[in-house]
Amino acid sequence: MSKYKEFSGLHLPSIEKEILSMWQEHNAFEQSVELREGAESFVFYEGPPSANGMPGIHHVISRTLKDLVCRYKTMQGYQVKRKGGWDTHGLPIELGVEKELGITKEDIGIKISIEEYNQKCREAVLRYKKEWDDITTKMGYWVDLKNPYITYENNYIESLWWILKQLYNKDLLYESVSIQPYSPAAGTGLSSHELNQPGTYKDVKDTSCVAMFKAIQNSKFKIQNFDEAVYFLAWTTTPWTLPSNLGLTVGPNIDYVLVSTYSSFSHQPINVILAKALVKNYFKEEGKDVEVLDVDSKIIPWKIIAEFKGSELEGIEYKQLLPFDANNLEAIQEQTPNAKPFRVLLGDFVTTEDGTGIVHTAPAFGADDFKVGKANNIGILTMVDKRGKFLEGIKDGVFLYGNEYVKEAYLTDAEKEIEFQQQKQILEANGKVKDLKKYLSVDDRIVLKLQEEGKLFKKEKYDHNYPHCWRTDKPILYYPLDAWFIKTTALKDRMVELNKTINWKPKSTGEGRFGNWLENMVDWNLSRSRYWGTPLPIWKTEDGDEEICIGSIEELTNEFQKALDAGFNENSKFKIENSKLNIDLHKPFVDDIILVSPSGKPMKRIPDLIDVWFDSGAMPYAQHHFPFENKELFAKNYPANFIAEGVDQTRGWFYTLHAIGSLIKESVEEELQKAGLSTSQVDGRAYKTVVSNGLVLDKNGNKMSKRLGNVVNPFETIEKYGADATRWYLITNASPWDNLKFDLAGIQEVQRKFFGTLYNTYQFFALYSNVDGFAFKEAYIPLNQRPEIDRWILSSLNTLINKVTASMEDYEPTAAGRLIEEFVDEHLSNWYVRLCRRRFWKGEYEADKIAAYQTLYECLETIMKLIAPIAPFFSEAIFQNLNAVTLKDASASIHHASYPTSNPKNIDKDLEERMALAQDTCSLVLSLRKKVNIKVRQPLQKVMIPVLNPKMKTQLEGVAELIKSEVNVKELQFITEKESVIKKKAKANFKTLGAKLGAHMKEAAQMISNFSQEEIAEIEENGEIEITIQQVSFKIQTTDLEIIAEDIPGWSVASKGRLTVALDITITEDLKKEGDAREFVNRIQTIRKESGFELTDRIKVVVKENITMVSSINKYKNYICGEILADNITWVPELEGTTIEVNESLLEVLVTKN
Repeated sequence: MSKYKEFSGLHLPSIEKEILSMWQEHNAFEQSVELREGAESFVFYEGPPSANGMPGIHHVISRTLKDLVCRYKTMQGYQVKRKGGWDTHGLPIELGVEKELGITKEDIGIKISIEEYNQKCREAVLRYKKEWDDITTKMGYWVDLKNPYITYENNYIESLWWILKQLYNKDLLYESVSIQPYSPAAGTGLSSHELNQPGTYKDVKDTSCVAMFKAIQNSKFKIQNFDEAVYFLAWTTTPWTLPSNLGLTVGPNIDYVLVSTYSSFSHQPINVILAKALVKNYFKEEGKDVEVLDVDSKIIPWKIIAEFKGSELEGIEYKQLLPFDANNLEAIQEQTPNAKPFRVLLGDFVTTEDGTGIVHTAPAFGADDFKVGKANNIGILTMVDKRGKFLEGIKDGVFLYGNEYVKEAYLTDAEKEIEFQQQKQILEANGKVKDLKKYLSVDDRIVLKLQEEGKLFKKEKYDHNYPHCWRTDKPILYYPLDAWFIKTTALKDRMVELNKTINWKPKSTGEGRFGNWLENMVDWNLSRSRYWGTPLPIWKTEDGDEEICIGSIEELTNEFQKALDAGFNENSKFKIENSKLNIDLHKPFVDDIILVSPSGKPMKRIPDLIDVWFDSGAMPYAQHHFPFENKELFAKNYPANFIAEGVDQTRGWFYTLHAIGSLIKESVEEELQKAGLSTSQVDGRAYKTVVSNGLVLDKNGNKMSKRLGNVVNPFETIEKYGADATRWYLITNASPWDNLKFDLAGIQEVQRKFFGTLYNTYQFFALYSNVDGFAFKEAYIPLNQRPEIDRWILSSLNTLINKVTASMEDYEPTAAGRLIEEFVDEHLSNWYVRLCRRRFWKGEYEADKIAAYQTLYECLETIMKLIAPIAPFFSEAIFQNLNAVTLKDASASIHHASYPTSNPKNIDKDLEERMALAQDTCSLVLSLRKKVNIKVRQPLQKVMIPVLNPKMKTQLEGVAELIKSEVNVKELQFITEKESVIKKKAKANFKTLGAKLGAHMKEAAQMISNFSQEEIAEIEENGEIEITIQQVSFKIQTTDLEIIAEDIPGWSVASKGRLTVALDITITEDLKKEGDAREFVNRIQTIRKESGFELTDRIKVVVKENITMVSSINKYKNYICGEILADNITWVPELEGTTIEVNESLLEVLVTKN
């Protein structure tokens, strides 16, 4: 007969390597999908990772979440196809290649051709694919990596083009010049969702200033009998935009004042205009109406000499603040013919929350500025190029030098040092700075220039949040871009309503972070001015009057042929083969294709690529090359039942999936209807449930980074501790959506406590089953013929199945894992196995022992299936070991088996309550033993328990023998509250009461502390009691207070909720002797184990005479011999043996096989 495998020790990594080998040999994953052919589908989408970087520990948690849900649903009988994918376009790849080649974006097409560059990108995208495949395999993530979707493939791109064509045809794709976030470091515009990735807004300290713009007196500006110079005050945190200033904007209904004061720099009198509400921010009350400036007092005199509404200031002209060769009127009107700059404008966006109430308006660098500037025809002036540098003409030879970065962060350390030396030489030589110690930013030098020219009112360092590029980590600029947009705002209401039907875990992310994002969405900036990505399939004539959006390779082929017929593309290297243009749908190839317009003009493709987030957001369609093929396959796999990624995808992949699904709902329906397929599942949602996991931080709560040296290597972690321990820790330590403080000590604890307990329980079962030959061949013993302890554990097991299944259905794996942990530790190991241990190794192989084996087997098998989704390796190993002997389950793998379902007939709630009461009672008594330092092996006489009602008494009587045996007492005495000699007191729980009672808290706490024994008994029995404070009634519940039992002489007392126990701690002579005997048994059993005796070996025990112990051992000789399998205990005067200690007495013993 085959035997259960017995392990030599628990080493999870070794077990996992064996199981991996088995899975690979038998194609276990593929089989798990094929076995469910014809079953209902559970649709899962894999968010494509980018394999140009190494996987991290944060990838392990999101992949564990995905895997456990898919495994669970497979075991429930669904077919769960899991197509892998790779995200292969975009900035991450391009920036990596640039760094590797030592080039910048500007070098592409000069030092390296676009074709060569893109080939390098293609080679780089899957550079770490082996490592990704490796971590995927080792962590047990079952996903189809043999047939992944790859976003750079032509079929994938063609599906994207089809989607874009649908949007174009519905006027949801349009071109516009507007101010957009732009990353000079990356050389491309960014979308709003890219700008809102976690961590993109960083705290920075910038130089801010209040500049003085001089009003032109002969314009509209007239104040009676006032001929002095007047300046408008405008505050900015971006002084580098001041050379591009074309207007000043005021609020039409805001009150403004003209203030006569002095310059804090030159101490000369000046007259300034600012919002009345903001005067207090710039002038101290002590200086009001003071006539003479006292330089030493640092109090600047000031006086309001006129007031007016903002509307009265409209149209007033002012002198250009910072004129240079590049920004004169001619340059402005060259960019914007007939522009009329340098005027005061009205704008409803102006506030008096900060600044001066007058907004420096540079239409090139702000959305509001652009809008008000366009409405008032002040022109546009872009004095910064797309590298983030001033134009050559922005220079004065002293403060500004032209062609320099406007943000310090764009400079390398080496570049900064060179510029510092140049600044030092020039500024010191011109007497502007005495001894320059550090590099001065453009902002710093513009402020110096303004101060030098008497145009600076105030300067200071300003702490604020500033957006940075999500990939380069460099500051972005707001910049005028000619870009293509998706009109997402047109379907905002649909997206908002559909979001309400999505099951978000956690709900707060869907309603808050994601919901708020949808409510405030802007149109999607799709254009990217890069090289490696999906080209925007729009061709235009040079004059821009005619354009076409291509939606397929077939359409491109037809249009290419038309162009050929019209005399274009004659020298093209691309050919039509088998009615299809043979072309790679990337730059530079598509850029070489010329199409012909309806009027016969040549059309060239616009240079833009599309946002890489569109690639991944379109994966539900493009992974199946929809709608060009696989329509039926697509229909079965749309929308997703479940997706999961990190919280950073809330405004990334989660958003783009949702947006595209909402935008092309009707197009998808139309394609399915053409194929005669149902569209009932198409409602605009791309997914029905989404789990958004939190960040993985280090154990101290810090973000992991190479700089801090706190990055955890997932390969090393799995190699050392095992994938199962890692997965279990990641899932049970904190809810997936909470940030996790990752601590390797936590994995060690999981390994030792949870898996160690399961391992020991299995080892115990295997050891005794192999001795007795148990292989589950006997008839199944009905529950009503088994002992109560068996019925209880199986009832608890079935209750556990219900609770775990409910948690898994609710996508709450943390709750599921913790429920299993609690059952394994508190019920199965520390209660059932411990209480039943004697049944396994005592007596004949008959019904009671068989029932114990069957019960423990059922528990082990069921627990393995329950944990299989989270701990796939260990569960598989134990399942295989069990099933190899019993052949009870026909499944080749536990992951092919069915998930456990409960049998309601096996659930006995009364029995579970009764046993729970026994466990709580034992726990309290054992805590008292620990408190008074009395070992459990030392018998005690009595436990006294006040019973609150007849039901409680009946329940305790039903488990009285079990309790007495477990806590080693002779008797239980049940007393009513009235009979009770135990005194209790109540203490308020300020945390719960504070929220409930507010100002009445202190008075209630005093009343609770004065509760009588009768009042305490009432709340214990009924769960609540009513109190009245100042004629207002409040209900006080058990959670609102703590009931403390007081010790009585000779007894130790403890309480837990409604349960109180009193332990008699007096040890009589007889009790002491029995305790000695039990201690003696324990020591002999230890010697048996250390000597390597078999469980069934009988022994001889010889003891050196000891006057202290002889009476104890002789009195309980029969008991001792029965426990240690000895025929007799022999006393001798002298002995060379082993020294043992029994209750502080030393004994010499010799133990040998009989």
